[in-house]
Amino acid sequence: MRYFRLLVLGNGISAYGSYLNMVALNVFVYDATGSALAAGLFMAVRLATNVVSGWVSGRLVSAHDRKRLMVGADLCQAVALLSLLLAPEGTRPGLLYVLAVVTGGCSTLSQVALRSSIPEIVGAEHRVRANGLLVTGRSLAMIAGFASSGVVVAELGYSAAFALDAATFLVSATVLSLLPVRTRAATAPAGGGSPKDSAAARWTARTLLATAPLLMAMIAVRAVDGLGSSSHNVALPLYSSSLDPDHPATFISQFWATWAIGTIVAQQVIGRVTKKTGRTPGERAFALGACVMSAGFIVVFCGLPTVPAVIAALVAGAADGFTEIVYVSRLQTAPDDQRGRLFGLTASAENTGFGLGMLVSGALLETFSPLQVVAAFHGLAIALCAALLLWLVGRGRARPAPPAEEPAGRDTPTVTEGRG
Repeated sequence: MRYFRLLVLGNGISAYGSYLNMVALNVFVYDATGSALAAGLFMAVRLATNVVSGWVSGRLVSAHDRKRLMVGADLCQAVALLSLLLAPEGTRPGLLYVLAVVTGGCSTLSQVALRSSIPEIVGAEHRVRANGLLVTGRSLAMIAGFASSGVVVAELGYSAAFALDAATFLVSATVLSLLPVRTRAATAPAGGGSPKDSAAARWTARTLLATAPLLMAMIAVRAVDGLGSSSHNVALPLYSSSLDPDHPATFISQFWATWAIGTIVAQQVIGRVTKKTGRTPGERAFALGACVMSAGFIVVFCGLPTVPAVIAALVAGAADGFTEIVYVSRLQTAPDDQRGRLFGLTASAENTGFGLGMLVSGALLETFSPLQVVAAFHGLAIALCAALLLWLVGRGRARPAPPAEEPAGRDTPTVTEGRG
């Protein structure tokens, strides 16, 4: 775990660059083109790339060295940002869409590769703790990126923002390249595709739904969670403006800061629980946590006084972090040769839900209130989670840990390993 903490630091730095990049680029597109349509098209291209790259990333991660892929993804994003920075002003609008493809594809590839590598880097028995550290790091990076983006652009300009973005990716690539970590199982090939790899790929793509309905249900829940997440992201600025038209950023800042604190609390709690009990929370905990998370987000938009609203945001953040850790840890029980494709599939599902939700919720907010839109999207997630929970309870049987050689995604129980 000592090397992994440095990896978390590097990943957090690159995540900060990604969130800073997200805000700075969206604003720059509008300023450079003067067109809201162009800005919307830029976001659409990036989201579409995220969806497609999930499938591609799964194949790449299954066939090639994951550490090199993560380093390469960071370097590609740094080069793309520096190219935009150094390009003549007249050519920048066209380069923006190339940059959208590069950043969208590389960010997904890096995420899929890292999630697939955790059991090999820290050991399967420490994966829950490791996932918690990553969730905490990215949560803090998101807050820092969103909070500082406006200041960086306003005080230093776009060139400084792009240079800072590029520097964060270079730092991340350097840290990762220097760490002596193994990202693949010892028996797995570092490149190419053996007949065994091809068979695993066909199994994952063709029979996952038939052989692992529970796992597919969890992936579906994550996709619908993406819809809910998009709704509160789009509705939050409108709701905050309605609360305080003179200071619309106040509630947004309170919300995201409290949400981040909640994710940190979740990481601490789940780490202590798994260490004490030797058990990883399973599918029922995932479904229940997702219900609590969506309910918390709905309560935030109910027009409550500040203190209850902040408490609701804290609960939503804690449940969000909890479900993220449980879900990722569950997928990481898959054998190494199938894990990459599973994470590629879930990345595509989550990004599809989020992108679709951005479009639909934005249109609905023209007619309906933020509470109505958020309640509708998160209510759908609650309904799906409740159905999953009832199904799990109805099955009512103990689920022992799957043997190490059993194919991933099989409708098997959560592992019950000791935690370090």
